[in-house]
Amino acid sequence: MGKVAYAATVLLTAGVVAAELLHAPTLLLFAVSALALVGLAWVLGQATESLGHHAGPRIGGVLNATFGNAAELIITIFALAAGLTTVVKASIIGSIIGNVLLVLGASLLIGGLKNGAQTFSATIAGINASMLAIVAAALSLPTIFAATNPGQGPATLSVAVAVVMFALYVLYLLYYLRSPEGGVATGEGHAPFGWVASLVVLLASTAAVAFTSEAFVGAIEPLTEEYGISELFVGVIIVPIVGNIAEHVVGVQIAYKNNMDFSMAISLGSSIQVALLVTPILVFIGPLLGHPLRLVFTPLELGALAAAVVVTGFAALDGRSNWLEGAMLCGVYLIAALAFFFS
Repeated sequence: MGKVAYAATVLLTAGVVAAELLHAPTLLLFAVSALALVGLAWVLGQATESLGHHAGPRIGGVLNATFGNAAELIITIFALAAGLTTVVKASIIGSIIGNVLLVLGASLLIGGLKNGAQTFSATIAGINASMLAIVAAALSLPTIFAATNPGQGPATLSVAVAVVMFALYVLYLLYYLRSPEGGVATGEGHAPFGWVASLVVLLASTAAVAFTSEAFVGAIEPLTEEYGISELFVGVIIVPIVGNIAEHVVGVQIAYKNNMDFSMAISLGSSIQVALLVTPILVFIGPLLGHPLRLVFTPLELGALAAAVVVTGFAALDGRSNWLEGAMLCGVYLIAALAFFFS
């Protein structure tokens, strides 16, 4: 199965090159580049995990925590460089709600149907839920400031908030690395590559993601104009799924194997990483790219974020889960997706 996935990824990446050279229709270029990014994100994850196995659990944990959302970060950097700030900000919200509602919901649903009621560490789940609440506050306050102080730009506040968020991520990572009850998940099984091959694959897949992301982002604006799809929907729903679907599938598979602590570390940990690491990076590099990123969101985005945090908190705090809770989380995600589609 692994060889087939690698071969398919190579073919899809070659397809992106061909589509660019032949000036293929926008929809075809968008679809092929999206599929190629799905495969490349999986390869990038495999290379990171393999390198982590060779580096040991501590360094491996840092690698996985740092590069877990590398594909999505690269996509959003190209989108920010292209001036698609609406897509970038929407992808931040979309990644958070996608992980805590869709991925965690699917994990609870599939795991519950297979194994019945499942248990996990209420302590770690509580820390993650608290951190998500802090994330919601951090992303909401600059918007409130902008609404109540229309004569003052929120750019400086956005940078200051990004600094605090990055500091919280460093503390969060240190806690998990040093806590006897936590620890950053480094994956299961054996490393698929040697350490040199892992590094080569990591660099090659990163370069391929960068090239494919440029084609993917370049097709977004023409696609929204030709087919009437809002940039908000593309950012909230499509970009996070493209950048993270491989990791999402792994989280559901692990829940199916009845390892809910590891599964929740993937879904909730990825949300926190996007908010506290990816977002500050985008805010910091925005001025360098000529498009400063202000953390000002629409009421619909903040409403979806608040709903995701509250519902997930109720589902995670008792240390037990069942398939019905998973179905409810997926239902909330579907409602949010419909709202963004019709926005």
